[in-house]
Amino acid sequence: MNLDIQLGLGTAALGRPQYINLRQEKALTQDIDAFKLKGFDILENAYRLGIRYFDTAPGYGLAEELLIEWLHTKKDDSIKIATKWGYTYVGNFESNAKIHEIKEHSLNKLNEQWEISKAFLPHLKVYQIHSATLETGVLENEAILDRLAFLKEEHQLEIGITTTGANQTEVIKKALDVEVNNRPLFDVFQVTFNVLDQSLGHLSERLRQDGKSIIIKEALANGRLFRNDNYKHYNGVYDALERIARRKDVGIDVIALKFCTQTIPNSIVLSGASTNSHLESNIKINEISLTEDELRALKNFGIEADFYWKERKQLLWN
Repeated sequence: MNLDIQLGLGTAALGRPQYINLRQEKALTQDIDAFKLKGFDILENAYRLGIRYFDTAPGYGLAEELLIEWLHTKKDDSIKIATKWGYTYVGNFESNAKIHEIKEHSLNKLNEQWEISKAFLPHLKVYQIHSATLETGVLENEAILDRLAFLKEEHQLEIGITTTGANQTEVIKKALDVEVNNRPLFDVFQVTFNVLDQSLGHLSERLRQDGKSIIIKEALANGRLFRNDNYKHYNGVYDALERIARRKDVGIDVIALKFCTQTIPNSIVLSGASTNSHLESNIKINEISLTEDELRALKNFGIEADFYWKERKQLLWN
């Protein structure tokens, strides 16, 4: 995969009205048609700004449907789509839903969701296991691995995994050892990495040496990198981010995103923007560079993965 851009667009916030996040603005109640129109507008603006990598999933509500419809308006071979399988959205656009998504790493679910996702071809370049874990056994399920290998060969896809949780490095190491017909199966690793969770650490160098592509998600730590009185234990982080942002004359989001792409070279970092103003701020990562001293200062704020994910689990859908 040609990683010639720094910013991609993740579409979770465009396909469903709730996500695990510390929202910076009040959510607006909208009907589905209005929600889709807003999402379509953001996709169009992302394209106008030069973004060509779009990440989606069936678990993101209407996101796949919206992206497929938008693609019909474009004739541009440079557009790359990455999607996933393994989660089903069941929140039904209800803000008080008790369950928003269901995880299922089965061959039946893979085949069911592929029937929809294949509509992205030929723009579909990356097909991923959504939140691969050791617990589901998906990385040992020969039927699933064989099916993914077939799709890889049949459609010239890159196969990947996304990782979530304190043991994501263990999952990545296991995935690196997966072979089908004596050939490595996984090409792309979509990982959680940010100023707080730097657990990927030196493993990123191994991934790059092995020729793997790295996609970074949750670069803003689900909103925890913006000053919040409920997280005063991060005041040092806030001070550092704000100081660097003032120096560069950009938003904190830009510094946090740039930290990721400079710490892990040749990666793509996903914007999770739900508004055009957020997107237009995020894209400024192409305009700045962090100094070695600035990078070193931010690297000092990495915390233990167990604490990071324990805290994340306490965040609400909103």
